Amino acid sequence: MSCLLYNNERRIMEKKDFLSESEVDKAVEFLRDSSEESAKYRAEKIYLEEYRKSLKAMIMKEHLDKSVSAQEREAYADPRYLSHLKNIQFAIERDTKQLFLRESAKAKIDAWQTKSANLRSIKI
Repeated sequence: MSCLLYNNERRIMEKKDFLSESEVDKAVEFLRDSSEESAKYRAEKIYLEEYRKSLKAMIMKEHLDKSVSAQEREAYADPRYLSHLKNIQFAIERDTKQLFLRESAKAKIDAWQTKSANLRSIKI
């Protein structure tokens, strides 16, 4: 009976809907090879978010003859600030995409490990 179960499970694993070892290897390689790029994207995103505060202060400083609320209004409306916000948007998008791709690769590996463990337990 266990041989029959093993053969049935083997057929299920050979179906196209199951991840091949090649696909899992690619996922592992992606995680390894993309770590430096992912760190760069994350650092860039954080830097741009933090620099936004400095940029606002520098632009406000150009309008010292106005009240603080007017200085802030001028800073938020300044083309440099608006351009910087677009750069932040791009950095967040790139960082998030990379994060999702890495999570997807991890999920593939986890699914393959679970299926493999289930197959091993059926063999016993």
